[in-house]
Amino acid sequence: MTRCIRTFLIFSIILISGSSRGYAKDKPNVIFIIADDLGYGDIGAYGQKLIKTPHIDALAKQGIRFTQFYAGSSVCAPSRSSLMTGQHTGHTPIRGNKEVLPEGQFPLQASAYTIAELFKDAGYATGNFGKWGLGFIGTEGDPNKQGFTQFYGYNCQRLAHDYFPDHLWDNHIRVALPNTLTVSEIYAPDLIQRKALEFLETHKNRPFFAFLSYTLPHAGLELPENDSLFSHYRKIFNEVPKTVETVKTEPSLYKGQPYPHAAYAAMVTRLDNYVGEVVAKLKKLRIEKNTVIVFTSDNGPHVEGGNDPQFFNSAAGFRGVKRDLYEGGIRVPMIVSWPAVIKKARISGYIGAFWDFMPTFSEMTGKPTPRNLDGLSILPEIKGKGKQPGHEYLYWEFHENGGRQAVRMGRWKGVKLNARTNFDSSVELYDLDNDIAEVKNIAAAHPDIVKRISEIMKDARVENADYPFMSNVNRP
Repeated sequence: MTRCIRTFLIFSIILISGSSRGYAKDKPNVIFIIADDLGYGDIGAYGQKLIKTPHIDALAKQGIRFTQFYAGSSVCAPSRSSLMTGQHTGHTPIRGNKEVLPEGQFPLQASAYTIAELFKDAGYATGNFGKWGLGFIGTEGDPNKQGFTQFYGYNCQRLAHDYFPDHLWDNHIRVALPNTLTVSEIYAPDLIQRKALEFLETHKNRPFFAFLSYTLPHAGLELPENDSLFSHYRKIFNEVPKTVETVKTEPSLYKGQPYPHAAYAAMVTRLDNYVGEVVAKLKKLRIEKNTVIVFTSDNGPHVEGGNDPQFFNSAAGFRGVKRDLYEGGIRVPMIVSWPAVIKKARISGYIGAFWDFMPTFSEMTGKPTPRNLDGLSILPEIKGKGKQPGHEYLYWEFHENGGRQAVRMGRWKGVKLNARTNFDSSVELYDLDNDIAEVKNIAAAHPDIVKRISEIMKDARVENADYPFMSNVNRP
């Protein structure tokens, strides 16, 4: 090899390695952690008194704690679709929990552009670990076809009700587990967590997007045998055992335990421990400073499987739970940590929702913001620089229980029940500045506000043939 060729090769290697280091340095890693059915008040940083969450609380103490942030919907699939596409439930493709047997949910369309695809296009390694629920393997909604180069966990949210399943998915490979109807050997969340930590290790030298869609604390309330956290909370609560239906032959039903208070608390603290392990791994890899961690939940607290959100004040005094469009069903904890940028802990009253993440990540990665989004970039709020734009309104629709709609417009909150079955259904109006529990309906006193919210409920959406809503209304 001649001296010129040798010099050229060495110079090329230096350029490549140098640009790689600069590439990783310039673009932050992003870890998006989404809990499943975790209430606004289930975290210590948001007022929880009975359940310990020190690791999540630590993120809030060094980052930004948002107090008026909302999920995409009040159940799993449409909430995740809203997050992935940057569109509210009047525009996002998946607008309800729609099962496809024998396994999986109605698929996200191939035309949908997801935040995973955004990160992939920006040169990031992308991985999803946990629950997907937006399309079975091989369909258009397959996570590998929606921007994730690596997926490990539950494809089907219905099967994710079982914490000791007989299989998980590793991309397109069905991973058989030794769990049976009578043997609970492998706790799936622990296995998923190990795969997530391996992903961080593998991609430590390049920017990555890790979507950690944990299933805890969704029902059923299940833990490994002799779990120390479960034992700990049983002693604290001195709980009288309850008779809870335990069905494992039908995955659509929730398996419960006779100590649901202790089980729920233990699952939340176990979730907190997973977050602590992620932070510890980042510190060990020395990449924690330029890693953005977002922690949130997909909707409000559930009542299935013997869970008792009133006992824990899981909704933090807000009205409603999962499946409601009152605050308790859609207002969620949201914490952002980014040590290289956020130098001092802050509390933000910004009124935002899941559809804000797509434009935020677009700006963060330097990629063009996709068209037809409902969100706003919250990067100015995160960085504490420049003026943060605000929404004129936030809109939700929920297709179950007669159909429901909701609008948040500044201090005002409008809720409409039976929206699919009764065209003349009235809009309830609440002043969240003075009535955070949505107790007093003041619609009669503010007809102008009600009129504007009614117009938004009509105009802020586009009918979807796969999830018909207004077309089913019994019009006069």
